[in-house]
Amino acid sequence: MKYIYSGFIISAILFTACSSAKKTTADTVVNNGKVWALLWQQQAAEYKALCFQAYNVARLRVDEALKQPAAKPYAIVTDIDETLLDNSPYDAKRAKNNQDFTNQTWKAWTAKGIADTVPGAPAFFKYAASKGVEVFYITNRDEDERAGTLKNLQLYSLPNADNAHLVLKTGSSSSKESRRQQVLSTHTIILLCGDNFSDFDALYDNKPTLQGRAEVTQKLKQEFGSRYIVLPNPSYGDFEAAWYNFNYKLTQAQKDSIIKANLKLDN
Repeated sequence: MKYIYSGFIISAILFTACSSAKKTTADTVVNNGKVWALLWQQQAAEYKALCFQAYNVARLRVDEALKQPAAKPYAIVTDIDETLLDNSPYDAKRAKNNQDFTNQTWKAWTAKGIADTVPGAPAFFKYAASKGVEVFYITNRDEDERAGTLKNLQLYSLPNADNAHLVLKTGSSSSKESRRQQVLSTHTIILLCGDNFSDFDALYDNKPTLQGRAEVTQKLKQEFGSRYIVLPNPSYGDFEAAWYNFNYKLTQAQKDSIIKANLKLDN
């Protein structure tokens, strides 16, 4: 009986310890929010509808552009992540386990080259290519992700999935402006597709505040749906970084505090 009682006490202590451990590693607001957002991205029909809507509009814009003669060949510039390729399984695993993004885990994911496509994306880019429009993939993936990225693009037989049209980040700057200008030197860009505003315009490159982003967006409002095709991405991007004033060294607790402070609450 003594041994049974002792076993009971030990079990109770272990249970309490485990409960305490769970409490100290409880999900943060930021990662709980990402789980919800990623579930929406993966399963909501509304997410798919927004993607189809974006690429339906993009097809109309291609047809309109092709009616006009141009001195240089036509091109479309597109981002890759969450614009063309769906990385939600990677992000969902990190969020569910209450873990931050890391370059190591991200590059292990991209090296696999198995990400699914964003709804409507492959059909649109293949359509554009069938009309003689070249596709340039301007991404902030690093050079050491080239092989996995090409493998992923080629998995779906995407047009121009080659080294000449895959333009990766060089150096530490995440600005895409110089790379867009590189394409403009030889082509007429009729559309830019992306999920993050820095995919479109250099006005977003100086990391504006939340208010600054809103002001730039107001200034460029005629471009959205015209030359800029925006895809939904509720789980990450500069919209999140702007909350933190682009301070990437904040702890999860600090991020949680900022998120709560930015909520509009009922009185």
